[in-house]
Amino acid sequence: MTTEVSAHLIALQSGRWFAQLPPDFAAALLRMGRIRQLTVGQSLFLRGDPPCGLYAVLRGALTVSGTGGRSDDARSALLTRLEPPQWFGEISVFDGNVRSHDAVAAEPCTLLHVPNEPLQEWLRGHPEHWHALALLVTDKLRTAFIALEDAALLPAPQRLARRLVMMAEGYGQWNADGLTRRVIALSQEQLSQMLSISRQTTNQILKDLEARQLVRVQRGEVEIMDLAGLRRTYA
Repeated sequence: MTTEVSAHLIALQSGRWFAQLPPDFAAALLRMGRIRQLTVGQSLFLRGDPPCGLYAVLRGALTVSGTGGRSDDARSALLTRLEPPQWFGEISVFDGNVRSHDAVAAEPCTLLHVPNEPLQEWLRGHPEHWHALALLVTDKLRTAFIALEDAALLPAPQRLARRLVMMAEGYGQWNADGLTRRVIALSQEQLSQMLSISRQTTNQILKDLEARQLVRVQRGEVEIMDLAGLRRTYA
C-alpha cells in the first residue's frame, strides 16, 4: 500500500463493504490501488468504454447517467450520484463487457482505482473472494429493485421523499449504524432527472416538504431538517 493510498484508509474503512472484507482481499485492493483525481465535468469512463477496473470514491462525487432515444431527440437520465465511501465499476469486472453508462465528476474527485488486469489476476489465484465482490453487486441490485418498485407503486411526492432518505443514509453503505448525511448536494434538475419527473413537479414537491419543515431547499442542495418526518411521508 502506497503512502498516498494509506492517507485515505479511514475513508475506505467508513464503508460497510470494505470494512467487512476478508483481510487479505482488503489488503490486496489497497496494494493494487492507485489514487486518481478528476476535475468537475471530467469523465471517468463513458458508455462503450472497455473495462478498466474497480473504483472507490474517497472525496467529492460522481454522477452515473445514460442517454437514450433518437439522436435528434436524445434524452439523458441521471441514475445515481456516487459519494464516499461508495465502490463501483464491479459489473464489468464480472462480465468483461464495456461500460454501460457514463461516470462523470460532479465535484472535484479523489478516487481509488484498482486496475482490471491485476485485479483479475489476483482473483484467479484467490477465487473464493469472488463472493465478497458479488455482495457489492447484490447490494446495488437490491437498491435498484426498490427504485423500480417505487416507480411502479408510489406517487411522485413519496418517491422523491424516499429517494432523499436513501441518499441521506448513504444507500446503506456506511459502516457505522445510524450515520446520516444532513445536506444532499443535488440540484432540483438532477433530482427530477433521477426520478423521471418534471422539474416543475420536483419544485412543487420540495416546496411542500419545505413548508412542512422537513427539508430546506437551497441552490444546488437539499438540507434534511427532519429525517424521521420525511420517512413517515411514504411509510
